[in-house]
Amino acid sequence: MNNSKSVAVAFLVGGAIGAGLALLFAPDSGNETRRKIKEGAEDAGDWAKDKYQDARYKVSEGTGKVRSFVSDRREDLQSAYEAGREAYNKGKEKLARES
Repeated sequence: MNNSKSVAVAFLVGGAIGAGLALLFAPDSGNETRRKIKEGAEDAGDWAKDKYQDARYKVSEGTGKVRSFVSDRREDLQSAYEAGREAYNKGKEKLARES
């Protein structure tokens, strides 16, 4: 994770902690405070799930790009190898005929 993403995550986590503390010290009834804490926890859980899904998607997308790149290079290398082998065999046949 780069520095700006770390700062953003720290800011969001700090904000969530601050909101939780504000709820705990607010002059609401116990039932109201518990409801707010539950909603805050659900929101934080939804946020975490979204970030997890985003990360999974990005990893999956990156893996697909790597596989495609490797496959393309493998085909290029195989074509170059076959062309080299064909050139070698033609050169070998030419030398045999000239001898």
